[in-house]
Amino acid sequence: MTSQNQTLFERAQRHIPGGVNSPVRAFGSVGGTPRFFVRGSGAYVWDADNKRYIDYVGSWGPLILGHAHPQVIDAVKHAADFGLSFGAPTEQEIDLADLLCEMLPSVEKVRLVSSGTEATMSAIRLARGFTGRDKIIKFEGCYHGHADSLLVKAGSGLLTFGNPSSAGVPAAVAADTVVLQYNNPQQLAETFVSIGSQIAAIIVEPVAGNMNLVKPTAEFLQAMRSLCDQHGALLIFDEVMTGFRVGLGCAQGLFGIRPDLTTLGKTVGGGMPLAAFGGRADVMDKIAPLGPVYQAGTLSGNPVAVAAGLATLKLLRQPGFYEKLAASTSKMLEGLCQVAKETGQTFSAQSVGGMFGVYFAADCPQSFSEVMACDKDRFNRFFHGMLDQGVYLAPSAFEAGFVSAAHSDTDIEATIAAARHVMASL
Repeated sequence: MTSQNQTLFERAQRHIPGGVNSPVRAFGSVGGTPRFFVRGSGAYVWDADNKRYIDYVGSWGPLILGHAHPQVIDAVKHAADFGLSFGAPTEQEIDLADLLCEMLPSVEKVRLVSSGTEATMSAIRLARGFTGRDKIIKFEGCYHGHADSLLVKAGSGLLTFGNPSSAGVPAAVAADTVVLQYNNPQQLAETFVSIGSQIAAIIVEPVAGNMNLVKPTAEFLQAMRSLCDQHGALLIFDEVMTGFRVGLGCAQGLFGIRPDLTTLGKTVGGGMPLAAFGGRADVMDKIAPLGPVYQAGTLSGNPVAVAAGLATLKLLRQPGFYEKLAASTSKMLEGLCQVAKETGQTFSAQSVGGMFGVYFAADCPQSFSEVMACDKDRFNRFFHGMLDQGVYLAPSAFEAGFVSAAHSDTDIEATIAAARHVMASL
């Protein structure tokens, strides 16, 4: 019997490049046929063949409450009843802005947009406009959306396809992006000594999630803050993935580092297309209509998306929410590591809050080069084995995974049992 997933994929390829609207969905790194999902509920998704999976992708992070959380769905339905979009201000935009500034002390003013790429692109433009400088520092394997100047040794889908950059990016644009090694404070310091007066900003994933999960060292984080202060550059934390995922105060609260600008996405929209960038008031006041740095968006602050974001953020403030989420994630990873030990696999895993990474390597990587040294082929076999067992992991060895509040102990135990079966056969 022909799989409906295969039928849909063949049909999709006729009019959609590669059959998908975002590259990693194509299973290009792991091989095989992508799953076309028809519904989700709690910790589960069902594909076009009506097969159920325990989902650890969660729409790539936003669904921290699980799929179709009743209170989020009700908020969206209520907002939709009053209209889908106005292209004019609404009170709910103010409510969300107030809430974000309350939850993140570094964010004094904030602008809502529709995607993480918009947020990071706008933050970069703002940093350049504020400082009057052109150069931006980013780090190998960190992905900040698909704006031209940031597609230089980026992570996410570009790593999945073995392509560290992108065609169509002019050399002149890329020339102002300086790419350094993640977790290498000495190289960073040397770069500032050399060209510090030309650097507008550092942009960084405070926990890398687009070359799989890589934790920052305390020395690396502190070096970025200190060097930006010394040289008049801005520090941009790209918390599109980590924002409200790793803790109520995001990664910056977890590590005690105050960035000048923050970009948010994914969780902040509760599964709807919504993102934001914000930070110091003196910097944000350079944005039009107050200042000379232009940024606009027809659907920015879309009322339906704002409703989903507000409902989600309010639920995240429940006492003990993040402690329980982190405990579930740790329990799963401890189980996977124990299974790997029992079956003789070279394997490691780590997590921050409800965000995790698994690696077919003896030690958890601390840099792009260490991620690239992991056994990708073994991961691909593991991925397909887990898929057959009804566990949906990110279809790439270079993506972080996500646990939601909807994952029960039973789901965690079923995942560990599936891994035992798969690892024994690798």
